[in-house]
Amino acid sequence: MKIIGIGKNYVNDTADIAPLKTGHQLIFIKAESTLVTDNKDVIFPKITNALIYEVELVAKIGKTGKDISKSDAASYISHIGVGIDYTAKDVLSASRENKGPWALAKGFDGASPVNGFKPITTFSDINNINFSLNINGKEVQHGNTSRMIYNFAEIIAFVSKYMTLEPGDLIFTGTPATGAGENVKGDHLQAFVEGELLLDFKLI
Repeated sequence: MKIIGIGKNYVNDTADIAPLKTGHQLIFIKAESTLVTDNKDVIFPKITNALIYEVELVAKIGKTGKDISKSDAASYISHIGVGIDYTAKDVLSASRENKGPWALAKGFDGASPVNGFKPITTFSDINNINFSLNINGKEVQHGNTSRMIYNFAEIIAFVSKYMTLEPGDLIFTGTPATGAGENVKGDHLQAFVEGELLLDFKLI
C-alpha cells in the first residue's frame, strides 16, 4: 500500500488556478506506518518541536491502474475520506538546508491520521466538496475542492504515469491555501466533510 501526497494544491480564489497550472505537480510519498485509523488518539512525536497540521481529503484507490487517462481517472477512486497530513517543520527545515528529501519530516509514525471513508458515489460532484478542520472547537481551515489547482482526475493521471496505482492506495490531495498551523500536545482535532464529523482525535 502506498500513501501519496500532493503539496501546494489549493488557492483561495479560483481565478488563481490557471496561472499556477504548469503541469508540474508536487508529489511525495509517506510510509504506511504513518497511518492512524479509527479515530485513535495520536501520540505527539518526540522528533519535533514544530508539528504542522494540514487537513486534506483523501482518495482511496479501488482498482489497479497505470497510465490512466484523465477522463477515466475518477473511476479508479473507490472512497473519499479525510485526514491530516502532518509535517515536522523543524525536521523539514534541517533537511532543506542540505537539499535533502521530505521523507523524515513527513514519514514519522502518526503523521497520517485518516478516517471517514465514504463511497465515491456518496458525492454528487467530487469537484465541489466542502471540508473543514476544528481545533479545540474552533474552525481553523475550510476548503472546497473547486479550489484545487489539480483536481482528483488530474492527480491520478499524473501519478499513474510514474507508478502503478493499486487497490487500497491513499492519495492526500492537498490542504486549503490558508489556515494550516502548529499543533501542541493536548489539542483536539475534528475534521468535517459536508458538515459531517468524520475525523476526531486528540494529540496525547
